[in-house]
Amino acid sequence: MRRGLALSITALGVVYGDIGTSPLYGLRECFHGSHPLPSTPENVLGILSLVFWALTLVISVKYLLFLTRADNRGEGGILALLALLTPRQFLSTAQRRCLLPLGLFGAALLYGDGVITPAISVLSAVEGLKVAAPTLERFVVPTTVLILILLFLFQKRGTAKIGAVFGPVMATWFSAIAILGIGGIVRAPEVIYAINPLHGVLFFMENGPLAFRALGSVFLVVTGGEALYADMGHFGRQPIRQAWFTFVLPALLLNYFGQGALLLVRPTEATEPFYHLAPTWALYPLVILATLATVIASQAVISGAFSLTRQAMQLGYSPRFRLVQTSSEEIGQVYLPTVNWGLMLATLTLVFGFGTSANLAGAYGVAVTTTMVITTILAFFLMMKRWHWKAMAACTLAGLFLSIDLSFFAANLLKIGNGGWFPLAAGTVVFTLMATWQRGRNVLGKRLRGGLESLKGFIYRLATAPPCRVKGTAVFMTGNPTGTPPIIHHHLAHNQVLHEQVIILTVLTEEVPRVPAADRVTVNILPLGFARVIVRYGFMQSPNVPVALRQCEPLGLSVDLEHTTYYLARETVISTPQPSGMMRWQEKLFAFMSRNSLTATAFYNIPAEQVVELGQQVEI
Repeated sequence: MRRGLALSITALGVVYGDIGTSPLYGLRECFHGSHPLPSTPENVLGILSLVFWALTLVISVKYLLFLTRADNRGEGGILALLALLTPRQFLSTAQRRCLLPLGLFGAALLYGDGVITPAISVLSAVEGLKVAAPTLERFVVPTTVLILILLFLFQKRGTAKIGAVFGPVMATWFSAIAILGIGGIVRAPEVIYAINPLHGVLFFMENGPLAFRALGSVFLVVTGGEALYADMGHFGRQPIRQAWFTFVLPALLLNYFGQGALLLVRPTEATEPFYHLAPTWALYPLVILATLATVIASQAVISGAFSLTRQAMQLGYSPRFRLVQTSSEEIGQVYLPTVNWGLMLATLTLVFGFGTSANLAGAYGVAVTTTMVITTILAFFLMMKRWHWKAMAACTLAGLFLSIDLSFFAANLLKIGNGGWFPLAAGTVVFTLMATWQRGRNVLGKRLRGGLESLKGFIYRLATAPPCRVKGTAVFMTGNPTGTPPIIHHHLAHNQVLHEQVIILTVLTEEVPRVPAADRVTVNILPLGFARVIVRYGFMQSPNVPVALRQCEPLGLSVDLEHTTYYLARETVISTPQPSGMMRWQEKLFAFMSRNSLTATAFYNIPAEQVVELGQQVEI
């Protein structure tokens, strides 16, 4: 019981930081955004009705009650959902060809969310200074930039040191916004009538196209849905559900309804309804608390981008980047410098380019709605192909979710001209890089596997004409779990010797989050001192070859790691006019990515002083 409560409190910071800071700008954009609505009682009640049912149907029903059941051994998120469908027994070849790129594009769009969330969240919090003292408006952007720079600089230290305070700070935040909301509701208790969905229906009937445009702003209240699904693996579904239904949802609804009540009493305060809920003496403390909350929300999104990149690297969708494990206890806490600096540059560019959170709201939502639509499509195939639901039940539930998602998606498409193009462009760039890398590695693998000699035949040839053998162990790394690696032929051709013990080692990434240590290593002892070792990791794990070799000892293979030499192939990819299945620009892009990818030495945690790299040119 105590552990569940502790996990629920911790989840407040990591899982609900994004959606929990939406009250800063969600309702404001409906009445003071790019397409503002008049603050009439009918409009206020109509918008609040849409907010209530959006939180209920999208977050409570779709994500918390349904999608959290679609976990891959405890892990959630669109890549985990995709991994559940990729085994060939569940999808036909045509379905795989459609759904894999679709899921990959949905994952790529999350990087756009990772850039916009820190910018709009921190900006909206610091803008409270304008309410406290209008003369401070000129300090909003510089203060935001300073906070964001410090946030990204802190990433290399990891979140372990401040993770313990995330939950309590967000608990304070949700308590504060609930109290503010109650104070607002007391001014106009009739705001509670907005729970009736009829107010939402009447709102559409009276406003027509303007009501449809308002959906793009209403969507801002549910933008953290994908994030909470992706973070499920950190805490499990039960603590996340418990935190939502007992604390987060009531606090959000109280605050939104409190803002609505304020607008019923004072319609002119639509510029910053959140901050106008607070008494004057509480404005500066509230700005500080809001800034802390948005920093925590930003931290969760940035950490999610790191985690997503690691999954992409392990699943073969991304080149290798330098990865730093920032915690010896939590495997999910990683830091990728290249991704971090790229996110920082893009986020600061957005702050300077858009200037206010209101302007950024036009760019926010397009990427997330697209990902939500893709998630629903993948969930439908999961229901049909893996869970074996009846067609009627699967179509009914998926149809309900899809009708809501497509409504929000269509409304957000109207934002493209106001900045919504940015996350789509960012997602398209990331998707192009991922798809090119995946396709290029497949083509390269076929080139390297062409004409491979069987390992049995190679060992037989060595027995008939044995080379000179030297003391020690040689580990030849290869991505192909069958056949003789070409690097052994290159080594023998150049050095004319072979170690007494030869290990052919392949690291495979399974489409599960984690592979238990007991199932990680497979050893096949062969004649003449040869052994083939297969090491399996999940897509949430970081490979470590020396540690894997130590795990071989109980399986009959003893390795002296201090006298071991690791042989790695370093392929230089050359684009040629010959057909490869890739367009010429893709070949050149893949060659560039391959040249700049992190070396296998660092990625597999191999001691650099024990590595010998043999280069070879491969034409594609």
